Amino acid sequence: MTEARWKLVVDGQSVTIANDRFQLTTNGSAPDLTMDDALLEAADSSQMEAIVAELQTMTRRTYGQFCGLSRALEIVGERWVLLIIRDLLVGPKSVGDLQRGLPRIATDILCTRLNELERTGVVRRDGSAIYELTEWGKELEDIVHRLSRWGTRLLVQPRPEDIVTPDSLVMALRSTFRPDAARGLRASYELHIGEIVIHARVDDGVLHAAEGALPKKDLVIEPGRVLKALMAGEMSPDEAIAAGSVHVIGDPGLLTRFVEIFRIAGPQDPVSRIG
Repeated sequence: MTEARWKLVVDGQSVTIANDRFQLTTNGSAPDLTMDDALLEAADSSQMEAIVAELQTMTRRTYGQFCGLSRALEIVGERWVLLIIRDLLVGPKSVGDLQRGLPRIATDILCTRLNELERTGVVRRDGSAIYELTEWGKELEDIVHRLSRWGTRLLVQPRPEDIVTPDSLVMALRSTFRPDAARGLRASYELHIGEIVIHARVDDGVLHAAEGALPKKDLVIEPGRVLKALMAGEMSPDEAIAAGSVHVIGDPGLLTRFVEIFRIAGPQDPVSRIG
């Protein structure tokens, strides 16, 4: 396929994108799309994908600045993208898996976002349509953790439409984990929040957190609605247990260690000091 030379024309009433075999004109209503029949017959799927990708690159909204932050936001600043990345940081997922964790996202929007992330090299897809982050995409983990920690200061009471998901809870543990406070501790925790079960294994300052139960655990925590209050230091473990707000199975002293190593920063506790 010979290299196409594209032309973009913008006037007061329409936008036209064209080359010698293709023209797309929008006039504020339905676009007028014409394409050489010979091109349709000759072009294989990879050639057509290249044309579509080039068109998308030309029409992509940009900030018009030669700046690393603006380039990054052009990829991850779209609605839902960082939440998709959050869930993929927990592990590879299918479109159905992602929809279960993000039930308010429309299927077409999810697929569009995944295609954009795949095209830009943030995610990849295997033969069974499972999406996972590339090595470059995984570099976003620290950014997601820091942004999550920054945002926890805005959590007061859940809004009526708010939900929690296994992936969001796993990432909450990962983002609030304080390795220094966990030095020398070897303990396994299992958290039951509604029907959700997640676990955290701490091994001398190293954390492994994931969905599901553990065959052996040192402490089972059922925090009800006070998990955030415990992690933010708004309620002590002793107060929570005495009030019946938290139920534990195992050594209650491990709950004190839990809130020491999984801590939500307060206004006077700079995010940069965490973890």
